[in-house]
Amino acid sequence: MQLSDASERSRVPARPVDGLLRALRLRCPQCGVGRVIRSWFSLCEACTACGLRFERDEQEEYWLGAFTLNFIATEVVFALLLFAVLVATWPNPPWTAIIWIGVIQMCLTPILFYPFSKAVWLAIDLIFRPVGPADFR
Repeated sequence: MQLSDASERSRVPARPVDGLLRALRLRCPQCGVGRVIRSWFSLCEACTACGLRFERDEQEEYWLGAFTLNFIATEVVFALLLFAVLVATWPNPPWTAIIWIGVIQMCLTPILFYPFSKAVWLAIDLIFRPVGPADFR
C-alpha cells in the first residue's frame, strides 16, 4: 500500500518549534492540520489529516506531563499577577483583594489552559519520542 504525497509529508518529523506552535493553536503537532480537541475537555482519538494517534501511550501516567504543564502555567500566571499588583500598589498592597483574585485565578487558569496543556505535552512528547508506524491509525 502506497501513501499519498500529503500523507507521506505528514509523517516527516516537524521542527520542534513548529510542533509547539501548532499545539498552541490546538492543531496536530505533527501536520498542523487536524484538530487536537473534540471539545474543551475531550481529546480527539487521532488527527483527521495525518492519522497520528493522540493517545500515544495508553498508560495513565502519560498525561502526568500535561498535568505538570498545567500546574506550572497556573503558578507562573499567579506569580506574575502577584508581582504586578505588588509593584503597582506598594507600600500598601490590598491583601484581601490579592487573596480573592488569587483564589479565582488558581481555579480558572487550569480550566482555561487544560486543552493547551494536553496539546503542548503531545508536541513535547513528539520532540523526545519521534513518531513511528505504530503512532498512526
